[in-house]
Amino acid sequence: MDTLSYKTQSATPATIEKKWVVIDATDLVLGRLCSEVAKILRGKNKPSFTPNMDMGDNVIIVNADKVILNGDKMSKREYLRYTGYPGGQRSFTPGDLMKKSYGVTVKGKHPLFIKVVKGMLPKTKLGAKQLTNLHVFNGPDHPFGDKNPEVLDLKK
Repeated sequence: MDTLSYKTQSATPATIEKKWVVIDATDLVLGRLCSEVAKILRGKNKPSFTPNMDMGDNVIIVNADKVILNGDKMSKREYLRYTGYPGGQRSFTPGDLMKKSYGVTVKGKHPLFIKVVKGMLPKTKLGAKQLTNLHVFNGPDHPFGDKNPEVLDLKK
């Protein structure tokens, strides 16, 4: 038996191929959409997945303002943040983050999607690097047309 055929193939920076993917968030549930996006950002959808390499694709989400949350989670769900000072616990809802997304100075950085997807990625430097490959826009337009992104339909 040839034991060389059983070697595990690990990806290297030279063998990684990154693509650009566009996802339309219209009428998709936020958590289900973000879990698929986290898989794509990590590269778990690729057969050559290597956990210690940034081999995920770049993801562009359009129509982020048309995403839905089931029930009344848009106003009742609370996210907590702590400033580090006494009495510094702050709470905010997904509705607050949606309103905040219209005034974001850095285009493509939607606070609600960043919060949700960040919780689904590793809490390491690699997870922070993978999060920079996420670009979210409230409208149907995005500035990455020159990258020839392929459209991924998550509705089926």
